[in-house]
Amino acid sequence: GTVRVPFRGRWETLSRGQQAVNRSQAKIRALVEQAMATLKNWRLLRKLRCSTTRITRLVQAVLTLHHASSPAG
Repeated sequence: GTVRVPFRGRWETLSRGQQAVNRSQAKIRALVEQAMATLKNWRLLRKLRCSTTRITRLVQAVLTLHHASSPAG
């Protein structure tokens, strides 16, 4: 449970370590944003009416299939 926030300030004034931390967080954030955009486009989830546990398992399964079928990037 630790929440990590990026270092603030101009890129040029940050140390190399701080830049590396910000870069790694940006990569993770980009993946999460891409996954959320993908989920929003799935018509299946728009009218789904079942328990949240079942929805979570369904999303995990579909994401696994989606990543397995998509070209490596």
